[in-house]
Amino acid sequence: MGLNVQKLDVSVPAVAASSYPITIGQRILGGLWPQIKDQWPGHTPFIVTDAELVKAGHIDTLTGAEDIPMYVIDPAGEVSKHIQTVVAIVEMMEQQSFGRDTIIIALGGGTVGDIAGFAAAIFKRGIPVVQIPTTTVAQADSSVGGKTGVDSSVSKNAFGAFWQPAAVYIDVATLATLDDRQYRAGLGESVKHAAIRDKEYFEFFETNIQAICDRDMSVLEQIAYKNCRIKADVVEEDPQEKNLRRILNYGHTIGHAVESASGFELLHGECVGIGMIAAGKIEQAMGLVADDRLERIKAILGQLGLPTKIPAVITKNQIIDLLRKDKKAVGKWPRFVLLESLGKTLCRDGQWAHEVIQDVVEKCLDEMY
Repeated sequence: MGLNVQKLDVSVPAVAASSYPITIGQRILGGLWPQIKDQWPGHTPFIVTDAELVKAGHIDTLTGAEDIPMYVIDPAGEVSKHIQTVVAIVEMMEQQSFGRDTIIIALGGGTVGDIAGFAAAIFKRGIPVVQIPTTTVAQADSSVGGKTGVDSSVSKNAFGAFWQPAAVYIDVATLATLDDRQYRAGLGESVKHAAIRDKEYFEFFETNIQAICDRDMSVLEQIAYKNCRIKADVVEEDPQEKNLRRILNYGHTIGHAVESASGFELLHGECVGIGMIAAGKIEQAMGLVADDRLERIKAILGQLGLPTKIPAVITKNQIIDLLRKDKKAVGKWPRFVLLESLGKTLCRDGQWAHEVIQDVVEKCLDEMY
């Protein structure tokens, strides 16, 4: 090191505390546009949605057929959740001379919300985004908490940023347009919330399973509120997933690997269900189970028609390879969120994600076929 080296420290101020509203109701979509324009005067709206939402008529319901600039993701779903879609959105806004006074309106499911949120995070170094989730998975999980991102050719959500929404509007009536598989798959995230944080919520699921399958709107409102309350409590304490927020990944570590290995033929919520069963087997192998939670979780998933086994076409070696590439891996191996009991996540030495040796994981995976 030279003799004339000079050093100085740069003090970066803490981010000011902030909040955003979550509005939940039935058939509120048609009244949102005036609220959005009143809430963000001087902002130019830009809608990000997908081809399925256009077919369902939700765009016209939201805007009253007003001509609003938009990007339509086509094809809809995880197959379009890559960096090229984000680049196309950003460049469309640039071509239309949009600036930092733009507000993105994300109308759609989890893929739309993740892509639109990431585009908002990086466009001109950050613009506001309003999330209007229209699927069970987005209303339960992805629209709240500020995780945004897209997949690489190797793994899920390899590109991403934490970017909290300016507001979230949940209209449970939009769930009526989902096909049955999409509707039921998204409920896997709701089962996860109950399993990690709220035993009474899990019992609510067990008691109301038929009404849930029948899409009873009053029950769906209660589910939306319970999901948002659980996620908000966790995110408020740990917005950038330094520790506690990791509990929201219950079932996701192996679930994401299964999802990627399937070429996204399996839906996210289906894979979360498979991942929860795998996590339950790991808990059993580690001597953490003194209740019937695994059987109860499996029963709920079965009543929802969700898979609980890994498809035979996906090999154990594929899963292990993807686990090593998990974005949360430490030393090329992930840590696992585990339950202490139904509704209570395991915390040891102040940590919410835990080391599990590869041999244990492999043996548990062998039981998943």
